[in-house]
Amino acid sequence: WIVGLHGIIIKFSSGSNGMRGMEPQYYSATFLPEVAKEQSWNQKETILSLIRKAGYRGNITNGLLSQIQCTRYQSSKCRIAYNEYIAECHGGKDPLGTNVELIAAVVAEEVGRKQRRANHVKPCVNL
Repeated sequence: WIVGLHGIIIKFSSGSNGMRGMEPQYYSATFLPEVAKEQSWNQKETILSLIRKAGYRGNITNGLLSQIQCTRYQSSKCRIAYNEYIAECHGGKDPLGTNVELIAAVVAEEVGRKQRRANHVKPCVNL
């Protein structure tokens, strides 16, 4: 797979090693094609990051690496303005409506939430 061109999905398991009573733990994670490129990761760094993203916290050994199933994929992005989306997908009728009072109430609630959070923040370092 090529960094920046392909996204990857990894799947692997860990845990049982033939031990009775110990169920294997299954893991999986994915990165979109642009993630590794944006982070300036090579293939190895990408795989190691995905293993951690999947939630695995043990030692990453060659044995673990050798059992990873990796699937590559490509994706595409497109952009559309909201009014174009409404015209194309909702026949020009905005499903959210134009209820100014509702929008004002939502904005006021969000501002209030931010202010309450700001009042409860304690500094990490006292200068």
